[in-house]
Amino acid sequence: MTNYDPNLSLLFHALADDTRRVTLTRLAREPAPVSDLAGPTGLRLPTVMRHLSVLEEAGLITSSKEGRVRTCAIVPEALDPARLWLDQQRVIWEDRLGRLDAFVMDRMKESGK
Repeated sequence: MTNYDPNLSLLFHALADDTRRVTLTRLAREPAPVSDLAGPTGLRLPTVMRHLSVLEEAGLITSSKEGRVRTCAIVPEALDPARLWLDQQRVIWEDRLGRLDAFVMDRMKESGK
């Protein structure tokens, strides 16, 4: 069950920061060098590198180095455990809300008699 997936916490931790989410959105278009990823953030390069290492540790991105240029690419399937967990939660809550709705409707019918 995904509730006990140790990588799930890493994944949600990585997604919790808006800078990392913006970076993932950028990488969804195409792989990019670190310098291109750092530019729009307004953050210093060491800070951006820390954000990238969190994303890489969670398996959301990969990076490769060619000469002096480090390029990052997104790993879309790394989001699957989070999607699966969220889908499971949605099913649980839809079931609970359905039972609550049935309960309220029964009470309303009883009080209308």
